[in-house]
Amino acid sequence: MLIAKRPQRTLARAAEVRGVGFFHGADVTMRFLPADPDTGVRFIRTDLPDRPSVAARVSQVIPTQRRTAVQDGPAVVELIEHVMAALAGLQIDNCLIEIDAPECPGCDGSSRVFVETLDAAGVVDQDRPRQTLTIERSFTVREGDAVLAAHPNATDGLTLSYHLDYGQDSPIGNQSFLLSLSPESFRSEVAASRTFLLEHEAKSLRAAGIGLRATEKDVLLFGPDGVVGNTLRFPDECARHKVLDMIGDLALLGMDLHGFVVAHRSGHHANASLVRKLLQSIEKEKEKEADPWAPPLPLRSDGTIDIQGILEILPHRYPMLLLDRVLELQAGRRVVGLKNVSFNEPFFQGHWPGRPIMPGVLIIEAMAQAAGILIASSVNRSGRAAVIASIDDVKLRRPVVPGDQLRIEIVAHKIKTTSASVTGVAKVGDALAAQAKIRFVMIDAPAA
Repeated sequence: MLIAKRPQRTLARAAEVRGVGFFHGADVTMRFLPADPDTGVRFIRTDLPDRPSVAARVSQVIPTQRRTAVQDGPAVVELIEHVMAALAGLQIDNCLIEIDAPECPGCDGSSRVFVETLDAAGVVDQDRPRQTLTIERSFTVREGDAVLAAHPNATDGLTLSYHLDYGQDSPIGNQSFLLSLSPESFRSEVAASRTFLLEHEAKSLRAAGIGLRATEKDVLLFGPDGVVGNTLRFPDECARHKVLDMIGDLALLGMDLHGFVVAHRSGHHANASLVRKLLQSIEKEKEKEADPWAPPLPLRSDGTIDIQGILEILPHRYPMLLLDRVLELQAGRRVVGLKNVSFNEPFFQGHWPGRPIMPGVLIIEAMAQAAGILIASSVNRSGRAAVIASIDDVKLRRPVVPGDQLRIEIVAHKIKTTSASVTGVAKVGDALAAQAKIRFVMIDAPAA
């Protein structure tokens, strides 16, 4: 489900980082620049003719070993995961990055230098919402012994877990790390964790001409007896760095992610594969919900829907039709409806003689009918009906009596082809009469 949880953010001013590329050994200067809303993150190769650029999106990822790289024509930028992790961890959504080499500077093998630089530049909110993908079902990527899975989360936000296990003979012992991601937790628990490799792997890379300028002080190098020429910042620093890499690679989704991502021995390739699966799920959902044959809603010229239009949309009839007019409609987002409560309502005969009060359950039913209009604005209503599946957090605040005009306001949480959930309130004047959260399932039914 796609929702908007917060405003987009960019840098308050430009910032610069200088360093050496770990793989190619070139001197690198990176300039981080503010960018307009919806720009995303884009790398600009200032060392190439015409300054070609490449977006930091999974569609631009190219196969590389031990790092994440993106390419668009002549513009290739490698080792982007630590930069992307810093931007995502600090919730910086729009940024232009000028770079004069084919890879990002390695710095100390972590995101710490980037975080310090970006923090010094400052961050500002923008007047556009940031899209968030909330995971509603599980997705799994398997690559040999490696497993990466994304599940729905019990709370808002992104939680990441990594279990590192290279076997009994590895100098790197088994480690696990769990993180609830926020800018604060990223700074304190993840940003300083450094990239790592085994001593014999480093020798093989150097023999191939890779990493010639990187030293034991730049990365965590593990020999048979443990770390060589360096000290750990955290006992589980390797697992923490794997989570850092996950954050950077998941940022290639191009939106925030809410869910619980669990990894076992996975790496950059699996991370990118998961992002592709998530994007494919969004496209499939859009295809299901995009129906060119859905009949238009019977809106009047002023944007309202009268009783005749309501009868076209809802299957309810006397005495159970409890909505008289739709005053406002923002398709798929919000609806405001009206119920005129008359003494002639049939339920007043028994509820109660001498003291007529509208039953609370019928107030909730009126809210559900208004929600039905909202659902019909997003999905094809032909041959389908929204049926209440659950009602939660119900509160009845004041009696509704003959002569009252019930104003019903419904806000959508999610509307899909198979289900929907909303929050609603009913008011008499400015006084709250009732409120509830209502969940629906879609069933086959005759058209209204």
